[in-house]
Amino acid sequence: MVATGTPQARAGASRPGVRTAKPRGRRVGSGGRVGYLFVAGYTILLLLFGVAPAAYALWLSVTNSSGQLTGLGNFTRVFADYRFGSAFAHIGVYLTLWLGSLMVLVVTLALLLHGRLKRTSAVVRFLCYLPGAFAGASSVLIWLILLDPVASPVGPVLRAVGWSSAAQVVAPENLPAIFTIIAFWTGAGSWIVIIHGALNGIPNEVIEAARIDGAGAVQIALRIQLPMLRKWIAYMLILAFAGGAQLFVEPQLVGTASFGQVPDDWSPNQLSYQFAFVAADFNGAAAIAVVLLVLSLGCAAAAVFKAGLFERDHS
Repeated sequence: MVATGTPQARAGASRPGVRTAKPRGRRVGSGGRVGYLFVAGYTILLLLFGVAPAAYALWLSVTNSSGQLTGLGNFTRVFADYRFGSAFAHIGVYLTLWLGSLMVLVVTLALLLHGRLKRTSAVVRFLCYLPGAFAGASSVLIWLILLDPVASPVGPVLRAVGWSSAAQVVAPENLPAIFTIIAFWTGAGSWIVIIHGALNGIPNEVIEAARIDGAGAVQIALRIQLPMLRKWIAYMLILAFAGGAQLFVEPQLVGTASFGQVPDDWSPNQLSYQFAFVAADFNGAAAIAVVLLVLSLGCAAAAVFKAGLFERDHS
C-alpha cells in the first residue's frame, strides 16, 4: 500500500506514540451571546407582564383585603357563588364549539387551498385573513348589525328561520353558537394561513411517493399530512383555548346592545370583573383568574404531551 499525504504526516503515522492533530470543532463565541441578546427582550417583557401579574394574582387569591393568608378560602367562596357554575358552563360549551370548528374547518380549508385550489390559494388566504384586521370590538359591532333582522343584509334569511328581532337572535341559548361564529370569522383566517404554511413544509418527495403507491388525496391527507401537522394543530388549540377562555368583549358588548338580555356574568372573565369592580372583591376576582390559569395550563400540558410538541424530529 502506498502512503499518502505530506511527508510529515507519513513520518508521524509511522512512528508509534505520536498523535496526529485532529480538527477542532467550531467554538461557540459571540454567536451564542447574540442569541441571548435577542431572547433577553422577550424574557424581560414576559417577566414584567406575564409572570409578575400571575404571581400577584396568585398572592391575592390566597390572602384577604388585609393581606392575611386565607389559604383556599377565596376559592371556596367563589365556588359557592351561584354564578360560578353557569359562567364556566357557558364558556365550556363555547370552547367546545370553537375548538371543534377550528380543528375541522380550518384544517380542511387549509388542505383544500394547498391541494385543489392552488391557483386561487393566495387570493382566498388573503380574503380569509382580512377579517382579522378588525379589532375585536369592531368585529362585534359589525356582527350586531348582521344579527339584526331589520338592518342586516341577510335579514331575509334570519326571518326565514323565524327570528324577527335582534332579541330573538341573541337569546341565551344561541349565544355560544353566535360567539363561535364571531370568533371563527375574526380568528380562523390567520390559522388557515399558518396551517397552509405548515403544509408547504412537508417534502414533496413524500407526497409523490404516496401517489406512486396509489394513495388518493384523502389517504394522503389522513395518513401523511395530518400526522405531520399534529404539532401545529396542538399549537393552534393551545392558543385558541387560552384566548377563548378569556372571552369578555363579545358578551359584554352584546349584552349592552341588547339592553341586558345577556347577563353581565355570562363568562368567567365577566364574573371576575363583577367581583373586582362592582363588589370591590379583588381577592375573589384573583381566585377566578387563577382557576382560569390552571385550566389553561392543564389543557396546554395535555396537548403538548399528546402531540409531542417539544420533541425533535429525527431524520
